[in-house]
Amino acid sequence: MNEPLTVYTLPNCMQCTMTTRALDAADLPYTVIDLTTDAHATDLIQQFGYTTAPVVIARLVSWSGFRPDRITKIAALRDNPSLTRE
Repeated sequence: MNEPLTVYTLPNCMQCTMTTRALDAADLPYTVIDLTTDAHATDLIQQFGYTTAPVVIARLVSWSGFRPDRITKIAALRDNPSLTRE
């Protein structure tokens, strides 16, 4: 899994900061989209049913909130693509 992740964030969001720091530590590429400046992104996130930030979108999975377990799993899949996914 080498595709960049998309992280939808809000300003002054502690979970958003913790998520991007964990992604940096795992050396995972990502793009940040600020939900306060992108109405289309806000609509998209609401259509997915998420109500809290951050929202992380990967190719096959997505989640909301700070989820170090998910970040670790994506990093492991990147390092060993033959691992079975849930």
